[in-house]
Amino acid sequence: MKRYLLSTLTLSVMAAFASAADNVHTAAPVAAVSGIDTQYIDPAVRPQDDFFEHLNGKWLKATEIPSDKASWGTFMKLRDDTLPQLRGIIEADAQSPHKKAGTDAQKIGDLYTSFMDEKKLEALGYKPLTGELQRIRALKDKKGVPALIAHLAQIGVTTPYGIGVAQDAKESTKYAAYIRQSGLGMPDRDYYLKADDKRMAETRAKYEQHVATILALAGDKDAQAKAKAILAFETDLAQAQWTKVELRDPEKSYNKIEVAKLSELTPGYDWKAALAAVGIGNKVDYVIVGQPSYLSGLNQILNNTDIETLKAYFQWQLLREYSPFLSKAFVDANFAFYGATLTGVTENRPRWKIGVSTVEGAMGEAVGRQYVEKYFPAERKARMEVLVKNLLAAYKESIDNLDWMGPETKKQAQDKLAKFTPKIGYPNKWRDYSKLTIRADDLVGNVMRASTFAYNRNISKLGKPIDREEWGMTPQTVNAYYNSRLNEIVFPAAILQPPFFNMEADDAVNYGAIGAVIGHEIGHGFDDKGSQSDGDGNLRNWWTAEDRANFKAKTDMLVAQYNAFSPLPGYNVNGELTLGENIGDNSGLSIAYKAYKISLGGKPAPVIDGLTGDQRFFMGFGQVWRTKMREQQQIVQVKTDPHSPGQFRANGTLRNQPAFYEAFGVKEGDKMYLAPKDRVTIW
Repeated sequence: MKRYLLSTLTLSVMAAFASAADNVHTAAPVAAVSGIDTQYIDPAVRPQDDFFEHLNGKWLKATEIPSDKASWGTFMKLRDDTLPQLRGIIEADAQSPHKKAGTDAQKIGDLYTSFMDEKKLEALGYKPLTGELQRIRALKDKKGVPALIAHLAQIGVTTPYGIGVAQDAKESTKYAAYIRQSGLGMPDRDYYLKADDKRMAETRAKYEQHVATILALAGDKDAQAKAKAILAFETDLAQAQWTKVELRDPEKSYNKIEVAKLSELTPGYDWKAALAAVGIGNKVDYVIVGQPSYLSGLNQILNNTDIETLKAYFQWQLLREYSPFLSKAFVDANFAFYGATLTGVTENRPRWKIGVSTVEGAMGEAVGRQYVEKYFPAERKARMEVLVKNLLAAYKESIDNLDWMGPETKKQAQDKLAKFTPKIGYPNKWRDYSKLTIRADDLVGNVMRASTFAYNRNISKLGKPIDREEWGMTPQTVNAYYNSRLNEIVFPAAILQPPFFNMEADDAVNYGAIGAVIGHEIGHGFDDKGSQSDGDGNLRNWWTAEDRANFKAKTDMLVAQYNAFSPLPGYNVNGELTLGENIGDNSGLSIAYKAYKISLGGKPAPVIDGLTGDQRFFMGFGQVWRTKMREQQQIVQVKTDPHSPGQFRANGTLRNQPAFYEAFGVKEGDKMYLAPKDRVTIW
């Protein structure tokens, strides 16, 4: 996900492994604070039966999900705690009488000002979109569709396919153009296609009415009939689309096709016009198509759909994207479906919070630069570097000792591990927003220009060297990520706070919390997807057939375990969709435990608050997954999210850890117990 602050010291993994002594980095001396929220422990639930409920039970019983949230827990609370800090930065820029035109501060402040001017937005209604609506209505025939799709994509509007630039998955030293499926207004194809699911049927009916409501607000007198046609069109798109499980296969999603041969996939569709309209027509001779069968299906759908339905669909997608930036009637209608219906939220977020998110979406790194200067102490980064080194050392040791992998594959795995690049806190090089124009009296124009700026910045990468300093998240993001093509792990500044990273606490909780996060992200380099790329970021098979078969046998067991978990009656976790994240959790916690032992340097861990070091380690892991979720949002998560629900990320991971059994005396007959033959240990 994203990382932040100062002068990002990129660790040289090769140097870190230069000698055995360099691999051992002992814990920093800290006060004897456990870092465990013992106030939330429910003594009525045994840790051997339900560790998540035992550790978080009192919190789960006492906590109400805030009315403007679909879920609530450690991630969301930390994000919510960060928002006032960001608000202070942004409002200071907005109110400064000395800000110079063209500076980041002027743009941040004026964008926020334009969003908060509700009186002006109310007077404008949907007038700021008049020009774009007229552009769509002026579409005379389907020959104009490719250019229209390109234009709408540039201003951030969902279209039936997306064109973007990323590293070529099989030639990671250069950028390539990608074409991928898109086009839906609901979260997943299941919302359109599940005929036997009552909740989905009800949501479809409400979606159709919502489309009609928005079209009517924009003056369409035939809104109801058009909404019906739009739903039918999107249902056809959904039918042609790949499932989220299918999308996880990097080999099947890599289809290198010469531009001249795209017409074989979509006869009659003018890709020359489409690529020219996005500015890459003369820059590429091939594209990488993610889902070829979808493009073929889309071509037939476009051929079979009348021009008026297409125009209605494009108008709807434009209005859908920009409703949050129009008058109150649009804002409220948008929230009624995308907030209340889809996620169960009963109240929209305060306007200032949405304004902060809007500024972050447009100029996230400019805000992040000020955030890290004010809120990210250098000592956090220094201590985090020690944890990362110990996690990498633990992975190195673990690979050497694997009993299911042969020496040839181990050599390749070690080569990949040695090439990992950690990024901590914030980027070395900040994003340049000098070409972005922001005006205090033009919210919709600001959002369009920001979308176009980001789109053009992406497209402009073609033909340039790979930017290895770029971050995919802002420093103020409460998250982390692994990027297989750069083979990097990234940890933004904002996640380096309690309960993930506690500077005042003994290291046991930190290794169980942020240590497991570090291990999780490294683990993505060796999960079912990441393990298909090498240390240079190229998609290639570096495994022997026997070792890959052994790996698959283990991951199949993990799929079966998670398929059995059900957060709601009738809705089970999808073990295949969540496999990569479950491998990350499984491996991350296992390796974090080994790294914790490395950090002790052979010395015994202290007992704090009556808890051993091992107990605090696993409790540190369990408490970061503290979360509650509304039923509607839980369904969205199960259908769309590659992450398992929090309670299963905790319990499902712990049940596979031998050291957990020893720390808490878990025995046969306990509900957390899995027979040794059924436990999955991968890395």
